[in-house]
Amino acid sequence: MSPLKNNLRDNRWACWLVLACLVVPMFASYFFDDMFSSLSELFKHPETLELGWNMADYGFYASGYSFLCIWGGLIICGALLDKFGVRLVGSIFVGMMTGGAAIVTFAISAGFEPETSLTIAYIGCMLFGLGSEIAGVSVTRSIAKWFKGRNMALAMGLQLAIARFGTATAILIAPMIVKQKASGEIYTLAETNRPALIGLAVLAVGAILWAVFVAMDARFDRQTGLSDKVKTADEDKFRFSDIWRVLANPRFLMIALLCVTFYCCVIRFKKFGVSILLPLFGVNLDVATVLLAMIPFFTILFTPLFGALVDRVGKATLWMIVGSALVLISHLIITLAPQGVPAYAYVAIAMLGIGYSLVPSAMWPSVPKIVPEKNLGTAYSLIYWIQNLGMWAVPIYVGRIFTEEITEAGNHAQEVAAAVHAEYVFIVLGVTAIAVSMLLFFSSRKHPELGLDAPVRG
Repeated sequence: MSPLKNNLRDNRWACWLVLACLVVPMFASYFFDDMFSSLSELFKHPETLELGWNMADYGFYASGYSFLCIWGGLIICGALLDKFGVRLVGSIFVGMMTGGAAIVTFAISAGFEPETSLTIAYIGCMLFGLGSEIAGVSVTRSIAKWFKGRNMALAMGLQLAIARFGTATAILIAPMIVKQKASGEIYTLAETNRPALIGLAVLAVGAILWAVFVAMDARFDRQTGLSDKVKTADEDKFRFSDIWRVLANPRFLMIALLCVTFYCCVIRFKKFGVSILLPLFGVNLDVATVLLAMIPFFTILFTPLFGALVDRVGKATLWMIVGSALVLISHLIITLAPQGVPAYAYVAIAMLGIGYSLVPSAMWPSVPKIVPEKNLGTAYSLIYWIQNLGMWAVPIYVGRIFTEEITEAGNHAQEVAAAVHAEYVFIVLGVTAIAVSMLLFFSSRKHPELGLDAPVRG
């Protein structure tokens, strides 16, 4: 064997096979998380759902994804990743992700009273959410390991693109398998649980492919004498004080704050997007679904391209500003454009999708440049933890806006007012994202030695 290719990572086919095994669990996670996004309109009329949930219940259920994450789960488990390695800890949480999805599926299929089904589904969503987030940290950490020094931003961009294809798939097929009914007809449990059953099946496939990755990663470590645990000198081993050391890094805090505000502008908008677009632009459900699906489809196209762009030309902080600005302008168009003109919706969603592609392509590869490798798992977990604070709070608040302001079924004026007031939340978040990305830009210029805006060499 050539001395230049004496381990798996030196073979490009192995790196790309590893990436393929890593992206399927994330595809499945995104699919399951967004299985109700294009069906949110149903929750405006709980009297027509055998499930019995209203919009506030839906927002509460969606917030469950982040509950365990914000109560220390991400921080503790991120530290466990550093201490015990991706293969062990990642496998536990891929299993938790799949098991949580199974509990949700059971809850919405078993015919419980609405309060009972919501409670059980919330528990399942909590487990699914923590499992998904730690699985995501594991995947990001593994890509950083396998693509170190070569096309890391491109690989992370591809991973994000394929994961978001899971969102696009869920948004598009959910209305196909839960077909819209005439006003007043009942949606049975056997109809509304179909997206969950499909998502659970895909998660099972993702768990199998994760096992293939674990086998390849273990073989690579045997070949090189490495470990997926972070080996450090005694004075550098992980301590919980490292959490405070990471949090004391101002550029880390900027990236974390950008992450929470930016992602809430997009991901939590998707949860209610159909209910916002329908009254504001006068489109039907099929058109609103296509509009919502445009967001992940744009990322599928542009995220790998932007990842390659960041690798080649650098200037990551500038791209973060541009992407944040596009997302803010998109929400301003949705809020202020003349009502009943669908063309504005297409423009706004296109801008949202491009911005959603640009910021993560520049943001995630920047983290290893500002955080020591021994704390990388902890750092990514802290970012996800801060992100989940917003991801937990925003859907609860927005769900209550719809439930409290729409008191008469079919009242168009109330639906418009609720949609506009929900958009105010996303506009405030967008303004904050731009401000933080500009601070990061100026900090990068002040500290060029960090290489935040430098292209990949070699």
